[in-house]
Amino acid sequence: MTKRIIVTGASRGIGFELAKQYTAQGHQVIAISRNTENLARLKQECLQLNAQAVLHTISFDLASGDFHTALIPFVSKHFQQVDVLINNAGALVSQPFSEITASDLQRVYQVNVLAVFQLTQALLPKFSESAHIVNVSSVGGLQGSVKFAGLSAYSSSKAALVALTECLAEEYKETNWSFNCLALGAVQTEMLEEAFPGYQAPTSAKDMASYINSFSLEGSKFYKGKILNVSKSTP
Repeated sequence: MTKRIIVTGASRGIGFELAKQYTAQGHQVIAISRNTENLARLKQECLQLNAQAVLHTISFDLASGDFHTALIPFVSKHFQQVDVLINNAGALVSQPFSEITASDLQRVYQVNVLAVFQLTQALLPKFSESAHIVNVSSVGGLQGSVKFAGLSAYSSSKAALVALTECLAEEYKETNWSFNCLALGAVQTEMLEEAFPGYQAPTSAKDMASYINSFSLEGSKFYKGKILNVSKSTP
């Protein structure tokens, strides 16, 4: 069955690969990112994989854009309902705690937490009866996990995303919606390279996208309100 899927952070890494996989499978996708050049490349690659690919792209800044006047009208134009929402976009600052500025902190939390809150809230009227909302967090946001110097803003924001997922699952437990959170370990992406230059992760963005793809389409049959540690390794 064809699904209507929204992917944030779709211009690179896991989000880019996810959008390609979904469209290759025949699903309809709205891909969100600030990077217009990479979105254009994404559309080209999707059409190469599937000439009938249905991919709608929008350049939108999750840190500063107006959801209700810019993003939601775009979604409504293309989708009557949303079956899957992948909150994948992430922002990272890798700096000693004493050097993290207020603007650094605000941007990380805006993208990693507040945008997820705002987008999910704005899409409530459009979720289909059995919608699956997948929040992409990090092992670094789990209590008791290994933490790394310089990632206080990033890891604490990902911890907030874990708690938000649990809160949403509780609030909407009487519905058929599923809110789940995947806490990812090391995946070879541009963001990992920013945080740990030179480190080679055992998992590629394409392989992790394949896992998230399958989980987003089938996982709601087995999981609801769960925080799943998806980690082969950490740096």
